[in-house]
Amino acid sequence: MPQPLHTEFSGITELRKALDERRVSAVELAQSALEAIAARHELNAFLHVDPELTLAQARAADAALANGQAGPLAGIPIAHKDVFVTRGWRTTAASAMLKDYVSPFDATVVERLAAAGAVTLGKLNCDEFAMGSSNENSAYGPVLNPWDTAAVPGGSSGGSAAAVAAGLAVGATATDTGGSIRQPASLCGVSGIKPTYGTVSRYGMIAYGSSLDQGGPIARHARDLLELLDPITGFDERDSTSLERCGAEPNAPGRVRAAFDAFAARAQGDKPLAGLRIGIPREFFGAGLADDVRMAIETALQQFEALGARRVDISLPRTELSIPAYYVIAPAEASSNLSRYDGVRYGHRAAQYRDLADMTSRSRAEGFGLEVQRRILTGTYVLSHGYYDAYYLQAQKVRRLVADDFQKALRDQCDVIVGPVSPTVAWNLGEKTDDPVAMYLADIYTLSLNLAGLPGVSIPCGFGLGPVHGQRPVGLQIIGNYFDEGRLLGIADIFQQATDWHDRRPGSL
Repeated sequence: MPQPLHTEFSGITELRKALDERRVSAVELAQSALEAIAARHELNAFLHVDPELTLAQARAADAALANGQAGPLAGIPIAHKDVFVTRGWRTTAASAMLKDYVSPFDATVVERLAAAGAVTLGKLNCDEFAMGSSNENSAYGPVLNPWDTAAVPGGSSGGSAAAVAAGLAVGATATDTGGSIRQPASLCGVSGIKPTYGTVSRYGMIAYGSSLDQGGPIARHARDLLELLDPITGFDERDSTSLERCGAEPNAPGRVRAAFDAFAARAQGDKPLAGLRIGIPREFFGAGLADDVRMAIETALQQFEALGARRVDISLPRTELSIPAYYVIAPAEASSNLSRYDGVRYGHRAAQYRDLADMTSRSRAEGFGLEVQRRILTGTYVLSHGYYDAYYLQAQKVRRLVADDFQKALRDQCDVIVGPVSPTVAWNLGEKTDDPVAMYLADIYTLSLNLAGLPGVSIPCGFGLGPVHGQRPVGLQIIGNYFDEGRLLGIADIFQQATDWHDRRPGSL
């Protein structure tokens, strides 16, 4: 099957150079990508594609390139997770509740990428309202993993990770509430970053858990993540959770790139990571970690040591508590956020009902899938009178303790924390759908970052043992302190300069 034209280039920097030199046009890139999306429709990665809208953006990018007014991403073909509202393209959150909804405005993330010149290819499939770890909860069917179509791609941003892994887009937007950027990036063999909470605007991002949700990009390698993340960071007065400052610096485009460049300038020679202390949390390497994943992570750690880094054994003792804390807090916030879908203002309305209460009940039962219903019921329960103090308040106290564990380690013992993203490689479609608790346990290494609001990167580091040997990727997680995105991407980039896991594509092994 012919590969899209953009896959002939190593990344955004080389692609943009080719566009500047007129060796390729934005229209050619967009048309090639659209053809590839149509050819790989069986992956079910895209929910809405509109070639006319895409090619109009591509023609505008070519015009900007011709008159010297192009933004840094002019002509770069990307796609958006279907929880970012968009003008023109439908925004459904992969739910029947929002079937055929078209927003009158763009999310801030979409708006800023468009201002930088990026060309939108369409909207990407995901777990309904971003609730899930496998992308099997979409009302429009599951996404398939390009490495092995019997496997899940991870969730909730499975469409984003699968589209990048299959070469259908250079990069994609995604969201991470409990690992939903890092985990699908890991299972699909691509790179993804969850930035510090509050550094990327949530305006126009359909809410799941408001104190946990954070947008970020997925791409093939760290340098492309930098190109996509830097322009979307920044304060947004329309988002009440948006940060005006990141420590001593303003929260603005250029912050992440400056930190990346400063780290790269220092990281020179045969040992570019000399002096870097990487914390290895013992709780991430217990009995629940599969042997094939453990082996891939160990090989990656040895590569870090060869690059000059030094291992430090650390403990994050409340790691196991992050799962029950998360699955109290997130459903509670989901219950509140999703109460607006009542069949009155917008969203699905039942065709037959007796009265207003019956209309609301029927509309929600018909519009929401089973996993969304499960989390709404759980959240409503823990917020109800008599249970708020016993569950929700206690979970918030645990959240503070989890954050304190990270701060103790990053302040006193190490510079970054390194470990697995997922305890296993991608599992088979349908394997865990009847056991939601087993599905929730797959997020054991990612949830705690969202509770603490910390940034984390997932990068490919090897392969595990799926039914077809060596065909299911393993991801490595690098965790930093608040506002440390530039350094995390710098560390990931150095690792990727020394390895080629990020360059491997489905069918190449």
